[in-house]
Amino acid sequence: MSQSSGKIVLYEGKNFTGRKLEVLSSCDNFQERGLVNRVNSVRVESGAFVCFDHPDFKGQQYILERGEYPEFQRWSALNDHMGSCRPIRMHGEHYRLEVFEGDSFSGQHVELSEDCPLLQARGLTKSCIKSLKVYGDGAWVLYEEPNYRGRMYVVERGSYGSHTEWQADNPKIQSARRVANYF
Repeated sequence: MSQSSGKIVLYEGKNFTGRKLEVLSSCDNFQERGLVNRVNSVRVESGAFVCFDHPDFKGQQYILERGEYPEFQRWSALNDHMGSCRPIRMHGEHYRLEVFEGDSFSGQHVELSEDCPLLQARGLTKSCIKSLKVYGDGAWVLYEEPNYRGRMYVVERGSYGSHTEWQADNPKIQSARRVANYF
């Protein structure tokens, strides 16, 4: 059964103060819904969301799972800019990710079914992932740095023949973790 909705509440002020916006599905422009592009705190009541620092699902991505985030630093943001969000599609609890060092599913590859804080420890020789395939039910978060740090990207079930297909500026990926299904 596919789960592609949830509930996220975005607040202009820290500690859940000021104007708020409740989102139950994709929202491509917070400003059009009455909230300026400044978000200082968030409550994710159900599901998991990928939020973007610009409207139209563009810019830096932030993954927010069920829980409370009283200030923007809690979701690893450098500032309070946020312009759009969408729920992360998850279909169950079976996770499988295959990452490739080459474009179009070529070169050395590794398969994951659990979180991995350092892909190179699994046998990859490079810090670049140029293509990947997401199998099974769950979504994954890719990180540019080891130990789930740095710029992040959400990948959901499907094939990605190039890093640009998951909206990355470069193919540098060094860790990956599963998005927990909280529905």
